[in-house]
Amino acid sequence: MVNPSSGEHRIFVGTYTRGTSLGIYAVTLDARSGALGTPRLAATTPNPTFIALSPDRRFLYAVCANDAWACSFGIDPATLALTPVQQAPAGTGPTPCHISVDAAGAVAVAANYHLGLAAAFGLNADGTLGKPCVVAHSGKGPHPTRQDVPHVHSAYFSPDGVYALVCDLGLDRVYTYRLGRNPASLCTGPASFTTTAPGAGPRHLAFGADGRRVYVINELANTVAAYGYDAPSGRLSPLQTVSVLPEGYQGEAKAAEVRVHPGGRFLYGSCRGPDTLSVFGIDASTGLLSPIETIGCGGKGPRNFTLSPDGAWLVCAHQDSNSLSVFAVDAVTGRLSRSGGMASVSMPVCLAFFD
Repeated sequence: MVNPSSGEHRIFVGTYTRGTSLGIYAVTLDARSGALGTPRLAATTPNPTFIALSPDRRFLYAVCANDAWACSFGIDPATLALTPVQQAPAGTGPTPCHISVDAAGAVAVAANYHLGLAAAFGLNADGTLGKPCVVAHSGKGPHPTRQDVPHVHSAYFSPDGVYALVCDLGLDRVYTYRLGRNPASLCTGPASFTTTAPGAGPRHLAFGADGRRVYVINELANTVAAYGYDAPSGRLSPLQTVSVLPEGYQGEAKAAEVRVHPGGRFLYGSCRGPDTLSVFGIDASTGLLSPIETIGCGGKGPRNFTLSPDGAWLVCAHQDSNSLSVFAVDAVTGRLSRSGGMASVSMPVCLAFFD
């Protein structure tokens, strides 16, 4: 989808505001050349480090630096200016780190890394948030400092909206919760959790295009693990694990984001330290991954990246070099090539295409 009046994609950028950023920004991406416009402030808000859009593009939801799970904004579709709908008073509690919105725009699920919590809450028609249903994890993993307590890092909806899949980096588990609605809730399902490799540190995940595979990027092991997904039970079954590190790399590394191409044939993963993007082919019949290339991401600290809705462009956010970079995606091979598009934003950590 491209804005028909301008031939541009439009992107929201979530940031840390402990530098010079003031909140959420909007930036354009030329759909022909891959050039980025100058980012402009869409809303002033503290530390909107992860953002999600309603399916009808009327509202943006962000985790923010306060004691609430999220805040919400109305979107002006012409200018992408954001108007606060529901904000929370500033607080001192650890900020949530991830939020997802279901396909109906009726429920959100969110993760709080520092407190080891996940929550589901209803989304009202006016953009306000319902009361959260919170679940707490307990236990620890083998890593002495990164896994001494639970660290819920992300939460996602299954394609049919029946389950929420929750990655806990601290426990080496991907939890499967059955979603309750009216009110929103998280309940233990037939498959309560899947255990990853010890010390793997599951961070984020992506479903394959057919909904029968799940791909989990592991921050501590710097791997992507492929799983079969059984929709009736929400159960994951291990298939394969591949590395996202450049061949021969021995330095510090922390894998970050994983995305499946809209066409379903390719998977992309980012890794901080080597500051790379890895590309894999996805076998349509088995879901197994085959390496295609690993290249420089164009900056430092590629915490998050995303693909345009048409799959033609990949935009990467570099937290540590305060920049965005653009890559053209080869539709046949999945390979990436720098477009030359760059933009400066202080500490960008999340990207969401509006159109």
